Amino acid sequence: MSDHSYDAIVVGAGLAGLVAAAELADCGRRVAVLDQEPPSSFGGQAWWSFGGLFLVDSPEQRRMGISDSADLAWQDWEGTAGFDRDEDNWAQRWARAYVDFAAGEKRSWLKSKGISLFPVVGWAERGSGAAFGHGNSVPRFHITWGTGPGVLDPFVRRVHAAQDAGLVDVLTRHRVDELIMTNGCVTGVSGAVLAEDRVPRGVTSSRTEVGRFEFSSRTVLMSTGGIGGNSELVRKHWPERLGPVPRSMLTGVPAHVDGRGLAIAENAGGRIVNADRMWHYTEGITNWNPVWPEHGIRILPGPSSLWLDPTGARLPAPLFPGFDTLGTLTHLTRAGFDHSWFVLTQRIIEKEFALSGSEQNPDLTGKDIRMVLGRVAPGAPGPVEAFKKHGDDFVVADRLDTLLDGMAELDTDDQLDRGRVRHEIEWRDRQLNNSFSKDAQLTAMHGARSYRGDKLLRAAPPHKLLDPKAGPLIAVKLHLLTRKTLGGLQTDLDGRVLSASGEPVPGLYAAGEASGFGGGGLHGYRALEGTFLGGCLFSGRTAGRAMAGALA
Repeated sequence: MSDHSYDAIVVGAGLAGLVAAAELADCGRRVAVLDQEPPSSFGGQAWWSFGGLFLVDSPEQRRMGISDSADLAWQDWEGTAGFDRDEDNWAQRWARAYVDFAAGEKRSWLKSKGISLFPVVGWAERGSGAAFGHGNSVPRFHITWGTGPGVLDPFVRRVHAAQDAGLVDVLTRHRVDELIMTNGCVTGVSGAVLAEDRVPRGVTSSRTEVGRFEFSSRTVLMSTGGIGGNSELVRKHWPERLGPVPRSMLTGVPAHVDGRGLAIAENAGGRIVNADRMWHYTEGITNWNPVWPEHGIRILPGPSSLWLDPTGARLPAPLFPGFDTLGTLTHLTRAGFDHSWFVLTQRIIEKEFALSGSEQNPDLTGKDIRMVLGRVAPGAPGPVEAFKKHGDDFVVADRLDTLLDGMAELDTDDQLDRGRVRHEIEWRDRQLNNSFSKDAQLTAMHGARSYRGDKLLRAAPPHKLLDPKAGPLIAVKLHLLTRKTLGGLQTDLDGRVLSASGEPVPGLYAAGEASGFGGGGLHGYRALEGTFLGGCLFSGRTAGRAMAGALA
C-alpha cells in the first residue's frame, strides 16, 4: 500500500492493537499498524506477561472441584472495583460485559485461536476477608500454555498473514505525534520516522528522527498502553488516598510504556478519566539481569511467607501474601514505607515462589511438559534459585542471627528492629504447636490447602520457620513495583473515544490499557488479576469489529 491512505490505522502494536487489526483484516479492511519500537518489541507488554486469564465457570475450574458462576464473579468484581464516580458509568457497563464474556464466549473463542490453558487454576487476589468486597471468592487465574507469547502468537500470525495478503502494513519505528483533524473528525495521523535500532526486545530504543510521515484513514485506534514505564507520570497522578508518593519504585514494564498516546488522544478531544487509579505491586525484586531501567520482577507468592514492614513488624490481617495487592500497598505507603520483607524457609520457596513474566517461566513459555513436572519435585524452579543466588534482595542463612545480620545490611534507612523480627517469628511459630490457631494467616494457610490446586503446587505444609529441617532461612527485601494504569480514555461499548461532552470523537477509537481496558476504567479501583490480558483481548476485539462495521 503505497498511497498512505487506509481504512483504519492502529497506533500501538501491543496485544489490543493486534487483536483489533486482525479483526479489521478479517473483514477485508485495509489497515496500517504503527509502533514507535523496533520489530524486536512487536507485541508490546503482553510478551513479558505470565499469561494469566480470568475465566468464570470454566472446564478447568470444574475439574479442580471449583463451583463458580457469572453472578458470583460479578459480585466479586463490583465489590473489588468500588465504582463510585459519575465517570464510572461506561466503565461499569464495560465491566459487566467483560464478566459476561469471561463466563461465556471467551474460552471457546480463545480455543478457536489455538490458545490452550494449563490445567491447574491459580487463586490470585484472595481478598479482604469479607463475602462482599475485594477479592476472588474462588480460583479464576488460568495460565496460558505458552504464557504471554502464547496469547500473542495467534494474533501476530493473523496480522502477518494479512500483511502477506496485502491488507495490512506493519510500520515499526513510526512514532505518532498527532492525530489529524478535519472538520472535527479524526482523519489520520502524523509523526516521526525513527532511526533503525536493533536493540533486543524491551531495551530502551533510540529516539533519533530520520524523517516525517502523514497517513490518512477513516478510523484510528489508540492502543498505546498506559504510563507504567514513565515514573514522572506515575508520580504526577499518584492519589492522596494511597499516602505519600514513594521515594523509590522499581519499574515493571519497558520504558516505551510512556503515556504519550493518552496525551495525543486528549489533544484531539478525547476525555481521560480515572487517571488517579493505578495498579502497582508490593512484591517487587530487583532484576539481577535487567532489560530496561530499574527493571523489577514480581514475586507471585503462596500464602505462607511472614510479611514484615521495614521496622520488622508483621503486616496486619488480612494483608497476607497473595490476598490484597492494593490494600498492602496502601498500608505501606501511608506509613511512608517504600519496601517490606518476606521471611520464609527453603521449604516455602520451593513450593510457593513463582516469578511473574514469560522469561521467568521457561517451562510454561516453552511448553515443556517435562520441565513443568519438575515443579512438583524437590527444589525451587531454576529462575527462583537464580534470584536467590544472584539477586541483591535475598538473604539466605542457616541461623536466625545470621539472617538478621543480612537483613540489617540491606536496611539502608536503619529502620529494622532486629528484636521485633525475632519476636514476630517466635510468636508465629508458637501458634503451630496445634493444628488450630488464633493466627488468621495460619488459618488461611490451612484453608488454601483444602483447594487441590494450592495443595499440589502453591501451598507448603504449615511448619515452623525455625525448624532446621525446613531451612535454610530466607529473607527477601520487597520493593514497590509500577505496573498498570487502571484509568484511561473513556469509551462507549463500541470502543469509540468520548469527548468531555459525552459524545464520540468521530473516527477515534481506543482499546487496551489506553482505554482503561474499556470505558476508561473497567477495573474501578482494584483488579481481580488475570484481567489485564483479557481486557486487551476483549477491548481490542470489540473495537476492531466496531470499526469494521463503521467502515461498511
